[in-house]
Amino acid sequence: MLQPCPWGKVKWDDGQVITIGQLARYVGVSTKTVRVYHDKGLLPEPDRDASGYRRYSANAVIDLIKIRTLADAGVPLARIRDLRSATDAEFQQALREIDAGLTARIGGLRATQGRLRQLGAGHLAPLPAEVTTYLQHLDGWGFTPRWVDLQRDLWILVFATHPDQAITLFQEQAEILADPALRQLFLDYDHAHDLDAGDPRIDDLARRIADATRERYGSDELPDLDAASEIPALIQGAVNAASSAWQRIDMLIRAHLDATG
Repeated sequence: MLQPCPWGKVKWDDGQVITIGQLARYVGVSTKTVRVYHDKGLLPEPDRDASGYRRYSANAVIDLIKIRTLADAGVPLARIRDLRSATDAEFQQALREIDAGLTARIGGLRATQGRLRQLGAGHLAPLPAEVTTYLQHLDGWGFTPRWVDLQRDLWILVFATHPDQAITLFQEQAEILADPALRQLFLDYDHAHDLDAGDPRIDDLARRIADATRERYGSDELPDLDAASEIPALIQGAVNAASSAWQRIDMLIRAHLDATG
């Protein structure tokens, strides 16, 4: 007797009439995958018929659908095998746990999707609102777009690698730029980007920055530019890599401060 089913009309009368190819096609997997499930003990392997073919029943299709659904949900094959012998209550509890895990994964994927979209818009990661406002002020103060982009990337780096110290460092930086005289030094530093490393203006700027550093911190409390902290090295390394002029300024500032340290 032919009976309708979701995969078309199949003859089930003798109970074992579906070939492995048909079974795989109905469920949407490869025959190789079916054989893997046999080897792992997830799906019983039927005996061969008189013609030498293995024939599968409707129950095999149902079992394979269950296995594939669980596998697609990320459930390890070993656990799927264990679930074959679980009671109905145990199976339902396992499904609830799997569902909760999927919900968490979906949340993580959505967060990743959001970061991808930010990356597509030119933003590596979200920054605190006060940092974003600060970056907008940089543009209004006359800093170049190159400098603003560099600052954004550097603060993303600091907040990502040292979240416990980042806000304190940022607030100190914002305080420095609130001083018009110090802000002018940063503007001069920004615009020195394209200068030749041997330009005399670089020497003058390095001296002025060193003088301002001594005035701000005092000779006895000068920041240790070679301190063990990774943050100054991360930041200065990125800045120096962007311009040979900036690299020379950094070298000259260190020389000036060492001479008076």
